[in-house]
Amino acid sequence: MLELILANLKVRPFRTLISIVGVALGVILVVLFTSLANGMANDMAKRAANWKAEIVFTRPGSMTYDSSNASLNVGYADRLMKIEGIESTLPVIRYFMADSHGRWGITQLDGVDWKPFSEQNDIEIVEGRAPEALDEVVLDQRRIEEDGVKIGDTIELFGDHPYKITGVFSPPSGARIKMSLAAMQDVLQTENCTYILVKVKDGVDPQAVADRINAELPGNSVTFTQDIITSATDRIPALKTFLRVMVGLGAFVSVIFVLLSMYTTVTERRKEIGILKSLGASKGFIIGAIEGEAFMIGVFGVVLGFVLAVVSSLLIGRLFDLAFEFSIGWILTAIAIAIAGSLFGALYPAWRASVIDPVEVMANE
Repeated sequence: MLELILANLKVRPFRTLISIVGVALGVILVVLFTSLANGMANDMAKRAANWKAEIVFTRPGSMTYDSSNASLNVGYADRLMKIEGIESTLPVIRYFMADSHGRWGITQLDGVDWKPFSEQNDIEIVEGRAPEALDEVVLDQRRIEEDGVKIGDTIELFGDHPYKITGVFSPPSGARIKMSLAAMQDVLQTENCTYILVKVKDGVDPQAVADRINAELPGNSVTFTQDIITSATDRIPALKTFLRVMVGLGAFVSVIFVLLSMYTTVTERRKEIGILKSLGASKGFIIGAIEGEAFMIGVFGVVLGFVLAVVSSLLIGRLFDLAFEFSIGWILTAIAIAIAGSLFGALYPAWRASVIDPVEVMANE
């Protein structure tokens, strides 16, 4: 059986190659896009992990990974300090700005008072100095390299407002561009903030502090920074839907390519199939041979797809500095989709081949 399957694949090498490429394309869609989505989410999570504050206090719905608003009164910072177990509080404005030069069409900004932010989270200025005036900002090293700028240069934010770069901070934390809280409040014409970072005293249980906050300041959102880190993928709106669409599209591509290839192959091989049946080949044997070809196409497609996905991720990562993180779960999903899609796509052509009447075929051909 194996020799027959391989021989049939070799007889029509171009069609076999096209089928393999089709299955590989499905694998690439699943593996490449899911690894990119995981890389993006985990990159955000890693920057959030550099917060040493244990709790993020904000209004419900005021902060996601693609939008935010300054709806929280900064007076909550003083009210939080009166709660037992809290060491420090830090108001922050998170702002998303449309940016045609940005990789995703947006730029994320943080407005925060640098000295307390640095002391609370161990984020340091490694070059230059912290922002002081309303038109000064600091960037992390990656943003400096991406924009091709240096300390002393100016960048335009909020449309056409020029801001002077005064320093570089490390490690990356939150937004890659930071200005003072006063500067952000000034440009947004608000006295509020987006969220407040809450640092718990050493030895105090963060859960107990969170319970006290909820009891004394009900109706607000209290989130542990650890939850932001561990559930980054879940917190990005529509990311799961995007991944499901990619998986469905990958399965559809695999099924269609194999279906068309196998159906055309069966049509062209009616005489061969008729001869096999006249020699005593059963329906199961014919179906097994066709499905065997589809299985081999699926296997070769998986191998080619993974090779292309890895090479593409390396090239894209090097050219655009994007993070790709391959997941064992999604890799197994891609394998299952490719193999199952190939077998399913060949099912109808295999059935058609199994019911060919050898007498009719021999008489007509």
